[in-house]
Amino acid sequence: MTQDSEIDQTEERAAGPRFLTNTKFADFDLPETLLEGLKDAGFERCTPIQAQVLPVALSGKDIAGQAQTGTGKTAAFLVPMFSKLLGLENRSKTLPSALIVAPTRELALQIYEEAEVLGGHTDFTIAQAIGGMDYRKQMDILKQGADILIGTPGRIIDYYKQGIFKTHAIKSVVIDEADRLLDLGFAKDMRYILRKMPHYEKRQSMLFSATLSYRVLELTYDYMNLPEFISVTPEEVTVKGIDQILYHVGQDQKLPLLLGVFKNEDWTRALVFVNTKSGVEFVAHKLRGNGFPAGGITGDLPQRKRLQLMERFKNGELSILVATDVASRGIHVEDVSHVINYDLPQDPENYVHRIGRTARAGKTGKAISLACEHYVFHLEPMEEMIGLSLPVEWPEEEYFQEDKAGPMPARKRGPKPDQGQGRGKGRGGKRGGKPGGGPRRRKPRKEGGSPSPENAPVQADGEAPKKKPRRRRRRKKKPAASPPSENQS
Repeated sequence: MTQDSEIDQTEERAAGPRFLTNTKFADFDLPETLLEGLKDAGFERCTPIQAQVLPVALSGKDIAGQAQTGTGKTAAFLVPMFSKLLGLENRSKTLPSALIVAPTRELALQIYEEAEVLGGHTDFTIAQAIGGMDYRKQMDILKQGADILIGTPGRIIDYYKQGIFKTHAIKSVVIDEADRLLDLGFAKDMRYILRKMPHYEKRQSMLFSATLSYRVLELTYDYMNLPEFISVTPEEVTVKGIDQILYHVGQDQKLPLLLGVFKNEDWTRALVFVNTKSGVEFVAHKLRGNGFPAGGITGDLPQRKRLQLMERFKNGELSILVATDVASRGIHVEDVSHVINYDLPQDPENYVHRIGRTARAGKTGKAISLACEHYVFHLEPMEEMIGLSLPVEWPEEEYFQEDKAGPMPARKRGPKPDQGQGRGKGRGGKRGGKPGGGPRRRKPRKEGGSPSPENAPVQADGEAPKKKPRRRRRRKKKPAASPPSENQS
């Protein structure tokens, strides 16, 4: 993305009357250095979530906010956090005063980047604790002293257990996208982290989530000080700007229809969501084979490749990104014109997360869902959750395009283990096992070798030779015990 496009994008966002409120950041009692950072970021008027959160958070109260991605919630917690830290008289110069926890590396990196801009005129040192990258570098920065730590749960706990991250100076804690943290299995990790923080009466806590489920509310009850609940519902922000369409299609026609969508729709940048890793690989391969620049991102992709792929998608080198739900909440890219649900999400909440990738910052977007016989059963609970029946359309004949890509390349697999019977059946390729998979004969053990557990009773010293001396003693006793011969003499 060029600098000119970024400038145009910022101006267009600031002029969106349907999205931004009349509340200005300058209306709040904010430090001058923070106002300069907001100006650098192009923020003048507040989004709905910012306008509701800032008055409460700046007063020092805890916040539990419900808002979708793309609504400006990052600035909603960064602004009061910076304001609080700037007002501290005895702020520690060596220990972190604030902690921000995010579910994914991509989201943590984007929070870090926005914090660098908003805090550009302050003297804050911002450190990262993000898994999968720069372990030593992040550790050294944290050791030297940081004011704010932004990271993912695993790396934060790692540094804490090593004594690198100390928590007793923490004055502000933020949990971003709490529902996704719990969905990814970080419930125990989050409770561990929050238990190590100062008591909730000695710090300010802010939690943000796309959905306030019972599990999320449980965190607020246990680890927050009577938070103020603030909700900006999807109907107010996200769904209104999204044109949602549902196509009923057979499984065998999903790929031709997907190709037709990209050929006939007026799209600029698109996200395609698939439920499985193998599905991501299949769809990405087919799109590339049909001339569409596409890349696939899954939860187990190495971190460097993930970052490279995301950077190419942001810069426009890749126009299509195929992803699973694990990666969906870590994607924060402007100007995504289309979101395509190749598979309907199995969790209804993921539908809201998925379509939240488009129509960001008050813009419009399009969400197209393909309902096949395998996933159509998830449609009803999905519609119940969003309170809307998706409008059904029937694609024209030209929307079904022929697949010109070749078959999926065969995966490289190592040699199959030997399938012989008995012990050692998995070592046929290493220790002389027969190629045919038959039983392998074990070589006799050398004297003095360490016995195996099974052969130990037989091979142990003093046990095997005992049987032979017994037989010899019996033979020797027979001639000695013959009194009849002496009587005869």
